[in-house]
Amino acid sequence: MRKFARFFIAFLGLGIGPGIVFLILLLLHSFNIHIRTEWDPNILLVIYIASAVIGGILMFIASSAIIRCVVHAYKWIEKKLYEIPITDVVYGTIGLITGLIISFLVSQLINQIPIPIISGVLSVLTYVGFSVLGWSFAIKRRSDILAAGLFRRMSKEERAERRTGKDKDVIVAKPKVLDTSVIIDGRIFDICKSGFIEGALIIPGFVLQELRHIADSPDTLKRNRGRRGLDVLNRIRKELDTPVRIVEKDYDDLNEVDSKLLRVAQEMSGVVVTNDYNLNKVAEVQNVTVFNINELANAVKPVLLPGEEMQAYIVKDGKESGQGVAYLDDGTMIVVEGGKRFIGEECPVVVTSVLQTAAGRMIFAKLK
Repeated sequence: MRKFARFFIAFLGLGIGPGIVFLILLLLHSFNIHIRTEWDPNILLVIYIASAVIGGILMFIASSAIIRCVVHAYKWIEKKLYEIPITDVVYGTIGLITGLIISFLVSQLINQIPIPIISGVLSVLTYVGFSVLGWSFAIKRRSDILAAGLFRRMSKEERAERRTGKDKDVIVAKPKVLDTSVIIDGRIFDICKSGFIEGALIIPGFVLQELRHIADSPDTLKRNRGRRGLDVLNRIRKELDTPVRIVEKDYDDLNEVDSKLLRVAQEMSGVVVTNDYNLNKVAEVQNVTVFNINELANAVKPVLLPGEEMQAYIVKDGKESGQGVAYLDDGTMIVVEGGKRFIGEECPVVVTSVLQTAAGRMIFAKLK
């Protein structure tokens, strides 16, 4: 195959040599520079044959270097294409086609220039310039294109509403971008199963990669957490009807996973689903909508008012002297004044106060 490629390059050299001579003569003629050999067919034939032989020999000699350069360029382009997210390729291709169409229209005006060399060079530059501009513009503004609803496939219900003129009342559910912590937590499966989550679940590629790293960790605790997260994802995809999309998108200018997660949510006009308190606060600063699992859990917990009685099983002593600590079935901590001496026993208590925060809830009680 390599020998065939070398001979093919040499064969191209047979045409490149005379082509260069022809362009030189054409350039001289366009500037009204006449030479004596220009009108002598025999001399021109000798020149063309000599240039073909020289071109073929030179290209055969340089064929090995040309093949190496082409192979390296092909591997480099292939590597870069694999690194580009598929959404960037789609939008970039659309921008490239648009740029070529504009270039074709502009080149029709450029071709009116009477000097062929100048019009040809300007046409090439026009095609290259508008193609690169269309590609880069479409990629950089893909979030605006997506937000405008272009190229988004409508569901049957949306198409039906559009045909009947009632599309003003259609509310499209925002995609839910899952954080690593909420996947490992596992409660997202039960929430999706209950039907309270609408829209597609978005799993960014870097979140999935982080889960794999955690699952391969030498630390037993981390490894178990990572495998639990992967199991939760598999259960969501196999057991639920909720659509799940893996988005292979990364950002070289960002290092932290949380920052990348917020960028994905902004570009897709989605909602970040997490139970990370710090990520919740950062998202609020960047005006990104957040669905916090802990806040949901606190909202649906039974309301306990001061003065209510309940049974509490004291499991350990508290931080302050004489305190005992118990837990509800959902994990809510109950601090019982004077309950230290009843560790390991179940006793009636009376609620004195309830402390509610975004990080959780604590109940303070005293012995009945």
